[in-house]
Amino acid sequence: MRRNAWSAATRLALGIGVLTAGTGMGWAQQVPAVKIEPAKMEKLGTVDLLFLSYNVEMVEVTGGRFWRPYKSAAPKIDAPPQPNQEVGGASSLYQYRSPIDLSNERLRKLASALGPAYVRVSGTWQNSTYFQDDDKPVMKEAPAGFKSVLTRAEWKGVVDYARAVDAKIVTSMSISAGTRGPDGVWTPAQAKAWLDFTKSAGGNIAAAEFMNEPTFPGPGNAPKGYDAPTFAKDVDAFRTFLRKESPNTVFLGPGGVMEGLSLLPAGGGMKLLGSEDLLKATGPAFDGFSYHFYGSISRRCKGKTAIGEALSAGWLDRTETVENFYAQLRDKYLPGKQMWLTETAEAACGGDEFAGQFADSFRFVNQLGKLAQKGVQAVMHNTLASSDYGLLNEDGYAPRPNYWSAVLWKRLMGPVVLQPGTQANADVRIFAQCTPEGKGGVTVLAMNTSSDREQTISIPIAGEQYTLNASGLSSTEVLLNGKLLAAGPDGSLPALAGKHAVPGIVSLPVESITFIALPGARNKRCR
Repeated sequence: MRRNAWSAATRLALGIGVLTAGTGMGWAQQVPAVKIEPAKMEKLGTVDLLFLSYNVEMVEVTGGRFWRPYKSAAPKIDAPPQPNQEVGGASSLYQYRSPIDLSNERLRKLASALGPAYVRVSGTWQNSTYFQDDDKPVMKEAPAGFKSVLTRAEWKGVVDYARAVDAKIVTSMSISAGTRGPDGVWTPAQAKAWLDFTKSAGGNIAAAEFMNEPTFPGPGNAPKGYDAPTFAKDVDAFRTFLRKESPNTVFLGPGGVMEGLSLLPAGGGMKLLGSEDLLKATGPAFDGFSYHFYGSISRRCKGKTAIGEALSAGWLDRTETVENFYAQLRDKYLPGKQMWLTETAEAACGGDEFAGQFADSFRFVNQLGKLAQKGVQAVMHNTLASSDYGLLNEDGYAPRPNYWSAVLWKRLMGPVVLQPGTQANADVRIFAQCTPEGKGGVTVLAMNTSSDREQTISIPIAGEQYTLNASGLSSTEVLLNGKLLAAGPDGSLPALAGKHAVPGIVSLPVESITFIALPGARNKRCR
């Protein structure tokens, strides 16, 4: 039977399973409850307080052509490529956006619920963005060697936004032909003007990569023939500049992508530089190891991942596969340095349609839980509010399912990561972290990925339960403990109240995500 073909009778049977759990009468009890012992959970490590973070692409700030949403009302015209879009992409894949209004009250209030966070303003388009360091009207065309223009007013809008929503700015530099001297090596003139203005506007750059995705230099508008030795020369020049001008900024790198999994179509002709070659060339130049991760490329770019795979172990485990690949490189070339995932979402090229549906919430929370266990310090979702993978719909900023998962994570999962214990049930994935308040409290996150069977866990003490589910995996709306979640016109959130969970069996509905806060756990690692 297809995943989306379950009848009302089947759903009713699942409901009966809920009612009979704990009585010995229901078939749902054929799978033993997963036993949770919060007081005994050992500490795995800690993550950054700003662990769950997000991207606002530079092309959103300046205006330009970003990935066209599948349900966009704009006509699909296969026009000649525009100056401010990725190199080599068909024009029909993109859609023009005016500069985002980061002063929008609704947007700010919704983003504030995700604070504290890093806001990464970067992306492929940033590689060739010119900073116009004056207060004149915006230039009609970017100077030679650049493709877009960032004004002082636009960048001050980013600085003001970050301050208003409790966010720290992460970024990367322009690296295209316009930034280079006669010898082809990167020069810091643009970076210095931009950084000086940032300081004068009251801002600060918390962390920076040299460029966006050096493993893909062609689409990123790097100079022709860009290779690992050139990258090393650029990194050396940038590192010297950064240490002098902004010594407290964390220098992240190399920022590779599309490695560890075979995602690119055979015979595509796209040049890929290996992160290992980049690290061999640069030596231990970076303060922290950064990488990007997408589980696939979207069907927009001829990918083939379907919603039916969204809860499969093979799909969910891709995030760990790629982290393992990059962790080995970190251990070899930057031993002891922190790992940061500075850009991630369901699929590259703007995401598939289900990136904005409930189906993707399982990948989202599984990725957060698994990477926290692995010690990755920050996970920056792409994007806040653009294309199909945005946490918010770009037209009106309606929260998508992943947004609600993010808010609950922020409220319930603290920075101390715990070992939840052995998990023998393949349909149930469990993660645990100390509550943000500490004081011995533990929050357990349990995912039931089964499409036809309720699961159960057993808790020894009372707690507060927050269960997210939906009418179906393709739903763009999500329920919390049976109540539809929606933001107010001004961006205000509903109460997001939990329901009391008594000691004993807790039911996990089919295709659901459940947080259980246990403030009375008395785990000594959570003091």
